[in-house]
Amino acid sequence: MTLRTGLTGKAGKKPVTIYLLRHAHSQANNQGILAGRKSGIKLSARGRKEATDLIASLQSLGIEEIHSSPLERCLETIAPFSTHASAIPVIQDEAFIEMHYGEWSGSKLSILSRKKLWKLIQQHPSEVRFPSGESFLEMSTRAIEGIERLRQRGRTQLVVSHGDVIRVILNHYLGSHLDNFQRLSIEPASLSRISFHEDKVSIHSVNVTSKIAGDSRSTLGGGSGKR
Repeated sequence: MTLRTGLTGKAGKKPVTIYLLRHAHSQANNQGILAGRKSGIKLSARGRKEATDLIASLQSLGIEEIHSSPLERCLETIAPFSTHASAIPVIQDEAFIEMHYGEWSGSKLSILSRKKLWKLIQQHPSEVRFPSGESFLEMSTRAIEGIERLRQRGRTQLVVSHGDVIRVILNHYLGSHLDNFQRLSIEPASLSRISFHEDKVSIHSVNVTSKIAGDSRSTLGGGSGKR
């Protein structure tokens, strides 16, 4: 899937490019669990292969810095490339950590989908705060502030994050209301690209993977990408 805005920047200052990488397939994806910030959630066997395969995709992008969610599945995803390109710093960045799903963390999505709150999440997520957790508005605010900080730093950046976080970021720069973010599908190990030039923003690509076909369903947590 590729979206283009058709915007062009002014001559002069070099555009800033930010790539968004969702972590590779995880154990929680395998089990249909909303992992949230639970520790010990690692990549699945499929995810470890995806992480290795990403080396070829990432090495041609001219990445100068990597900002990663501090959770294991994100750090494991970028580790093979980081080993290959050891001169590129990997910065653990709390702005891009998974949403805090509170009491929902670690539960089966099949069970959560039967709760009353689920319908509101699907229709008006901007009004939702997870029990003992974060609101979508709070997550959106910190993630967008993180991107704007990188925008000011310049350079070509890679952000390694999570499905919902990436969808909210892309949705924001597409100029859409927060309630619409779940229209976007972001698969494990997929890349999206945003560029900034002066006051202009362009979405060049969304949800690019090495796979021809994937799970088109878009659900809480970003979906499992099961095929």
